[in-house]
Amino acid sequence: MTESASPYISQPRIMVLGVQPGHPPFRIVEIDGEVVGEAKTVTDVLQAAAAFGIPVHDLDDPDVVRWVGGDKFTWTPH
Repeated sequence: MTESASPYISQPRIMVLGVQPGHPPFRIVEIDGEVVGEAKTVTDVLQAAAAFGIPVHDLDDPDVVRWVGGDKFTWTPH
């Protein structure tokens, strides 16, 4: 008999969705599953987190921020 354990998948409070076309391009930011605004830079993501009282010490920590469709350096559409 084999036992299968489900892998741990974190649910970070902050989700930064893929780049949307615009002038300038932007990414939609969700906090706790709700859209809270648009980010044009990493600074915008940090400001949104601060507005909701979420400390972000490491933007690469998947338990804190999930980057969808790119990473913290992706700010232009492909």
